Amino acid sequence: IKAPECFIVERKLRERMKIPVFHDDQHGTAIIVGAAIYNALEVVGKDIGQVKLATSGAGAAGIACLDMLVALGLKPENILAVDRDGVLYSGRPNLDPDKARYARDTDKRTLADIVDGADIFLGLSAAGVLKPEMVATMAERPIILALANPNPEILPEHAKAVRPDCIIATGRSDYPNQVNNALCFPYIFRGALDVGATVINEAMKTACVKAIAALARREASDLGAAYGDEIPCFGPEYLIPRPFDPRLLVELAAAVAQAAMDSGVALRPIADMAAYREKLGQFVYRTSLMMKPVYDRARADKQRVVYAEGEEEVVLRAVQTVIDDGLAFPILIGRPDVIATRIERLGLRMREGVDFELTNQDDDPRFNEYWQYY
Repeated sequence: IKAPECFIVERKLRERMKIPVFHDDQHGTAIIVGAAIYNALEVVGKDIGQVKLATSGAGAAGIACLDMLVALGLKPENILAVDRDGVLYSGRPNLDPDKARYARDTDKRTLADIVDGADIFLGLSAAGVLKPEMVATMAERPIILALANPNPEILPEHAKAVRPDCIIATGRSDYPNQVNNALCFPYIFRGALDVGATVINEAMKTACVKAIAALARREASDLGAAYGDEIPCFGPEYLIPRPFDPRLLVELAAAVAQAAMDSGVALRPIADMAAYREKLGQFVYRTSLMMKPVYDRARADKQRVVYAEGEEEVVLRAVQTVIDDGLAFPILIGRPDVIATRIERLGLRMREGVDFELTNQDDDPRFNEYWQYY
């Protein structure tokens, strides 16, 4: 259902029905766009309350994205939008009510005008509309979401040719930072249905945004199937998880369910969220059920475990999982500066002296003698 009819239909359905209603073209896109921009701003060190956004496309997805970004803290007065008829400006005739909310008192009339000086470009329009010369006029470290399909408003290589400092996301799987609705809509429904939510409200959608954003910032030791041999680290080339990330079900469904309960729309509140997360994990990790008795015993009698190869990345990732699951108290053997550098690079959250102990082999007078003898 195209805009503006889709807004009316969804609104009426939400009023009449006591079950979750969710237009994926609108809100699925908005949630992923929100997460991508939320994390991109973290990478470039900008405040969402201070940035300026230019958007090309004011249809169902475009308006929903703007609404989501405003909910996340973007100031409405810092948004300028164009549709196929030009800039949305105050007094422009024949604007439907949803577009009129984003009409601004401005003398700018073209896409080039509104992109000039913008921190963020959001494209949900047509291939090739964002020209390299427009990208050149954007603010320092610009963020570009070129989401037209199958071809984006500008190709990443063309944007980076004029602005090497830009961060760019597209809807395509052959470039980094693919904005894909499949990241959220199966899981937001899982959380909503598990608590008997009567609606999918703004709190639930915002919780989903922040859960997706947080996943990209976290390390992971179990992503081989989704990411291949090289596990990505949070940064300009990895703003949001990929669609087959196995953690999505647990993290998103739990966040949405909790938000539904907190906002008072859950008919079947979950009493034990830890047990709920564990149950979700069993759908993804089939070994969880078999290993549960082992994990329970480990937690009940937590032991100190020494990791001899404490500098290795695979060991550090595994240790973070051990800490998160409360399975043991790790002792790492290695050089403190090397371990600290790798913990920071991998985005791990463990803290020396709190979550683990560190033993520097160089401090032992026997170390050189031992390795030389070996």
